Amino acid sequence: MTSQTQTPAANRAAGRTDAPRPILALGGLANALPPHVWFCVSAVFHYLGPAFAVLLFAQVGVLGMAWLRIATAALIFAPLTRPWRVFARADRAQRLLLLAFGACLAVMNCSFYLALDRLPISLVAAIEFVGTIGVALVGLRSPRNFAALAVAVIGTLLLIDVKWSSDPAGLFWAFLNGALFVGYIVIGHRIAQTGIGIAGLGTAMAVAFLIVLPIGFGEALPAFSSPQLLIAAIGVGVCSSVIPYICDQFAMVRLPRASFALMLSLLPLTATLIGVIVLRQVPSVSDCTGIALVIAGVAMHRPGAV
Repeated sequence: MTSQTQTPAANRAAGRTDAPRPILALGGLANALPPHVWFCVSAVFHYLGPAFAVLLFAQVGVLGMAWLRIATAALIFAPLTRPWRVFARADRAQRLLLLAFGACLAVMNCSFYLALDRLPISLVAAIEFVGTIGVALVGLRSPRNFAALAVAVIGTLLLIDVKWSSDPAGLFWAFLNGALFVGYIVIGHRIAQTGIGIAGLGTAMAVAFLIVLPIGFGEALPAFSSPQLLIAAIGVGVCSSVIPYICDQFAMVRLPRASFALMLSLLPLTATLIGVIVLRQVPSVSDCTGIALVIAGVAMHRPGAV
């Protein structure tokens, strides 16, 4: 009875209609709130988890923290999504999509943390947003949406202090993360639209876990000898790779890809607010102006026109 009452969007968010009951329940949440609300929840956690992760780098290691983040998400998703069954039932095209998504998640998370270890989070966020501009431009088909993107970009440039660094390695990881973030949007949107949904996300996370296992497990070992450290690392994984990725799927299944890419301009806003709350960094007048422009740009955008 539960699967029969799910809407098409909910079924696509959850995955197949024969998905496990918890996934069908999650799929039912997809339409409970507007997609913009799900995106805003994702945007908050997108930098909240990493902000706490940076504090653990000295104790766990950068790649160790990346492994713990992915491992936490994979272990949480496994009993809910049963990735082995999803992969077995998928056709060849879906399997390739899942493998590509898993590889993207693995390398993206590692490069993100390697960049954060060497560069300010504002610079990493700026580079991460650059790639999403191109995704939004591809879907622009109206003057209103072009103007919305222009306003959002101007606000972002005001909001974040875009400055080059003398650290070429850090810039390499930041640009690699930005490129893979575009891949996350494109592949994640395809997964959301093809009916694999959250079940596919759980399967891709299992693939990412296997890829990162030989790279980060050694650095993550200290966490297993400290319960407090392990709990903190698990919390980072939940905040970074479980909550935001699920919310992204809920948003992607109901938003055009270009609309989702444009809304990513809210990420610098959430990064600033998290900086105020977690790092006690009070925004300047320029920052506040940038925040206002970003919000105005997102408000101007009309998904139906894309």
